[in-house]
Amino acid sequence: MEKKLVCLTVVAWCVVIVNAKYRPEDCEACVNFVKAFDETVSDNTRKDKDKIKTELLAFCKKTTTKEYERICYYIGGLETSATGMLNEITRPLSFNKPAEKICETLNKKDSQICEIKIKKKMNLAEIDLKKLRVKQLKEILSDWDRSDACKGCAEKSDFIRTVEELMPKYDPAAYKLRQQKQEL
Repeated sequence: MEKKLVCLTVVAWCVVIVNAKYRPEDCEACVNFVKAFDETVSDNTRKDKDKIKTELLAFCKKTTTKEYERICYYIGGLETSATGMLNEITRPLSFNKPAEKICETLNKKDSQICEIKIKKKMNLAEIDLKKLRVKQLKEILSDWDRSDACKGCAEKSDFIRTVEELMPKYDPAAYKLRQQKQEL
């Protein structure tokens, strides 16, 4: 009986490993990161891996996108990084390897890179704030770096009111469109 259980376990693991193929669409954040960085690299710099590495470190230092910051952390592009896989990006970029293939290599080294998902930005001009969950309203405030703005909020209506109050400052275009719709 134990032998059958061990055999079934081994077969199950083999099925999981075979089905766990890399797909570029599952690693969208990494592919976008590599493409964004690749666009900043000049033709003169591309010939020298050390210059690419220096530019990658500078790119990571000035990035403000949360997803890109996490990727920089995983590849070793930040001072706080525990690992270093910068060469897995710089070397392939020096000979114009596609971003999808670079991310495939990075995924083999550290699968966390492909677990990073790009957060879709809400269109505040079109969305009904009353239909959002409190968690989503908190995310809006967090994206504006104003998660502290609603410390005393106890109900959903408090969060909605705070988002509406801050919208003219942090998303003026959406605020303007919302005002135009209310006038109609």
